[in-house]
Amino acid sequence: MEPSVQFTIPPGLTDLLEEFVVKCIQENPNDLVEFAAEYFNMLRLGRKKKDSKASKEASSPPSKPEKKESVEDKDEPQEPPKMPARGRRRAVAAEAYNPHENNAEVKPVVHPKTDEQLQRLKKSVENILLFKSCDRDQLKEILNAMFEKKVKPEDEIIRQGDDGDNFYVIDNGVFDVFIENGGKAVKVHTFKDSGSFGELALMYNCPRNATIIAKSEGIIWALDQATFRRIVVGAAARKRQMYEALLENVPMLAELQSYERMNLADALETKIFNEGECIIREKDGADCMYFIEEGTVRVTVSDKEISQLTKGAYFGELALVLNQPRSASIFAFGGEAKCARLNVDAFERLLGPCMDIMKRNIGEYEKQRKKLGLDS
Repeated sequence: MEPSVQFTIPPGLTDLLEEFVVKCIQENPNDLVEFAAEYFNMLRLGRKKKDSKASKEASSPPSKPEKKESVEDKDEPQEPPKMPARGRRRAVAAEAYNPHENNAEVKPVVHPKTDEQLQRLKKSVENILLFKSCDRDQLKEILNAMFEKKVKPEDEIIRQGDDGDNFYVIDNGVFDVFIENGGKAVKVHTFKDSGSFGELALMYNCPRNATIIAKSEGIIWALDQATFRRIVVGAAARKRQMYEALLENVPMLAELQSYERMNLADALETKIFNEGECIIREKDGADCMYFIEEGTVRVTVSDKEISQLTKGAYFGELALVLNQPRSASIFAFGGEAKCARLNVDAFERLLGPCMDIMKRNIGEYEKQRKKLGLDS
């Protein structure tokens, strides 16, 4: 009888592979091997940067390998935390999802609502980031499919470890978020009269990663998993692919890695401007930049047209890079102009490499200023 062979799992392997699997599910790469190589290479580079920074800040021996930040380390979580790292975590078992699959035969779910309910629902979802990728028809279908649920104090809305069934949007009320840590329920966040939760379990077909309990009477709106995945997840996937294709043709971003363009694509938000509508105004403060998806815009300085820009062009970045007021006005021209908006917070937070590129090419911006009839 052969002796049994025992294997030891290296510390951190489980978490590392689970995170990679989730990233694969999110990105759905065409070339998995290339994607894996880039993913782990960026992980390695990120660790080197942290090690280098740590060695500069202190002369003490190298610290232990970085421990994954726990939810308890955050002072004020702004949303339900992701599954905490405590021993072996639950594996993600995401269903295969094809955003291009034909949903023409799917019969939309409709829950009738009064005008008053519909108005409350529209107000509740207007700032939900997950719905930003949806067009008007998709948003209408989502609103039709959502149903109202009234809750009482101590009602348990979702329980950590359970299977996901619905995505929830808060109409009103107070809701506490708890996660189990060391056998104890730790409160990590409180929602009050706004917010949403429950999307992670639906997106990745994994167990709930938190427990949410009503602390007051309130009303929430629920959206079933099938509708959520078909519309919200599908719209997000299509939006990312569309934006990535747009960004690949922007010269300013040519040196960015594909994962950096993915982050940029996720931060963009489509805005539609009517004929003649002012998009940015000369001398105003800068809070965003734009990439043109469809249509044409005209550039003016002191009410004089300087140029026109079409699909694939971008504008508004000059004021962000130079930290100066707008040097020109931009108007939609010849019909609607569809533009992807990137706000200044996302610009500074996500595009550090892009900022470096633009600063190195500051001469190009000076040429643009001269072209606009401005002094350097």
